[in-house]
Amino acid sequence: MKINVIVIDKKGKETLYAPLIEHYKKIAKPFAKVEVIEIFDKDIAKAQEHSVLAAQRSYSSALQKYLNGGISIALDPSSKEVDSFEFAKLLKDNAEINFFIGGAYGFEKDFLIKCNNAISFGKITLSHKLVKVVLLEQIFRGLAINHNHPYHK
Repeated sequence: MKINVIVIDKKGKETLYAPLIEHYKKIAKPFAKVEVIEIFDKDIAKAQEHSVLAAQRSYSSALQKYLNGGISIALDPSSKEVDSFEFAKLLKDNAEINFFIGGAYGFEKDFLIKCNNAISFGKITLSHKLVKVVLLEQIFRGLAINHNHPYHK
């Protein structure tokens, strides 16, 4: 199984959350290969300065190529909230899953429609760096649930 976490976020020398991200990627290895892909370019930076709609369009454009192959799941605060067991079901029986974390202005509706699913971890707003950690923890938890690993208990 291959799980990609694709996020609109500046690549940087992240020191606070990087060890946690690597930890969850490592402990998930027996069940899945997990990769984090950060995307941020000049077009996104300019669009974010212009307008919300321009920013959302730039995110869709940058993420478009990752919609091909596998199941696509967007993290969207206005979508259905899921608990850990519902999240685990999303991981079952899929060879490749792409999770999308949008930019500061969220996703266009058209992008959400192109995804197989959209879920929410709640109504609170989290930084991109923190939501990556939360998502990776939930990925491992979901894999643990699906494989009867004691982590979830």
